[in-house]
Formats: sequence, C-alpha cells, structure tokens
Amino acid sequence: MKQFLSILLLLIFWDTNAQQSTASKQVSTFTIDAPQLKTTKKIWIYLPKNYTTSTKNYPVIYMHDAQNLFDATTSYVGEWNVDETLDSINAQAIVIGIEHGGDKRIDELTPFKNEKYGGGSADNYLDFIVKTLKPKVDSTYRTKTNKRNTAIFGSSLGGLVSFYAAIKYPEVFGKVGCFSPSFWFGRKEMNDLLAKTKDFDTKIYFLCGDNEGDADVIPDMKNIAHWVNTKRCECKKLNKEVIVKGGQHNEKMWRENFKKAYLWLF
Repeated sequence: MKQFLSILLLLIFWDTNAQQSTASKQVSTFTIDAPQLKTTKKIWIYLPKNYTTSTKNYPVIYMHDAQNLFDATTSYVGEWNVDETLDSINAQAIVIGIEHGGDKRIDELTPFKNEKYGGGSADNYLDFIVKTLKPKVDSTYRTKTNKRNTAIFGSSLGGLVSFYAAIKYPEVFGKVGCFSPSFWFGRKEMNDLLAKTKDFDTKIYFLCGDNEGDADVIPDMKNIAHWVNTKRCECKKLNKEVIVKGGQHNEKMWRENFKKAYLWLF
C-alpha cells in the first residue's frame, strides 16, 4: 500500500510539474469580443523585458495560433519559444498572439474556399485584427502604429493568411513572416488575386523546409516570391527566401528559425 501511495504521489507530482506554464513573466492574456467572427478571442501578449521601465513605443508583431507560441502546456506538438527567443536577444518588440478558433481554424486562416476542406473566412478574421484588435492594442500599450512597425507572422495556414493580409491591408502591415505557407489551399484564386494587384512594397521573410511532406511547398513558395520580385527592384532587398535542409512542417523548424526571421525583418 505504501509503495502504491508513493507511486501515486510521484505521478501527481510529475503531472503537476508537467502542466506548469513555460511562458515567461512578460507574457499575459486577455479576452476581447470579435464581432466579425461572432465569438470572443483569447489574446496572448508578450512585452519586452524593459517595457515597464521605459517610456518608448515599440513595433508590434501579430501572430496566429497563439496556443503554440509561448507555452508548452497549451501547444499541440511543441511551442515556438517566442518569448524565450526574444528575451535572449533583448528584442524591442511587442508580440500579439491570437488563439485559433479550434474547429474554426481553417475558416479563419483561409481567404478562399477549398473543395475538400472548406474555409474561406479570412476576410472576417483579418477585419477583426485590423478594426477591433489593433485599435485595442494601440490604445492600451505603447506601440508604433505605422505599417513600417507592424508585422504579421504565421506558419502553414498562418503563413498563407499572413501573406494575404499584406495584399488586403498593405497600408497596415509592412512586414510579413511567412513560414511553410499553405499556398496550395487556393492556388488558382491566389494567382487570380496577384494578377489584379499592382503595387506591393511589403517586406517578407519566406521560409520552408525541403522535407515538409508536400512536393509543392517549395515551387509554390518560389512562385509567390517571384511575383513579389516583379513588383519592386530586387536591389531593395525587401524579401528573403530560405529553404531549410531537412526542415519539416512542424514547430521545431519554425522555432529554430524564428530568431533569424525576426532579426531580418526588424
């Protein structure tokens, strides 16, 4: 009996520790109404280490899938370590993480409908970010509000919707982190949209792996990057393409490359 109790207590202790948050003290959360999506959204916010002791304003990075950004206890298959990474380089930026909508994730993060997977509600999702969330953030925190200091960043469908956000709101988002973008989701519709888009001066960091399990991910990304290059002189160095050798479609690759993307964008 004593042995059983000892094992039970050990398991309880292990489980309690396993469930402890890994988010840094600079990370907090709040909830906001999202009328465009007919729901409420949980928002995670990372503030720089010196935020409370300074009076300056900071750039802002809007990121999707907040459950996977800061905390191992809420992540699906590992976190990005966004807070630890930014702390390690004393980064001077605020990060706003937007939790995905669970079974609504595909709807929220895709601008076009897919015959097999549905989706197509990204316009509402981005309207929420631009018209509801960003004004709240800018009025609550010391932010630099112009496009040069406003980025949007995500992976997979989050990479797709981040690129789309720069097309739809070029006056809002001046920088994009586009990791493993799922351009396959609406390839024809995206090409049609690009054909109608005349100007594009957003700074973009494209990244994917050569072992993502999708043969089209690299050519799709290169196709979009080529279009971007046709919209401005390459001498301006406004976009960067990175293909990670052995890189897979997962948080490990995104985590390991986040710092380089942040430093290049900012």
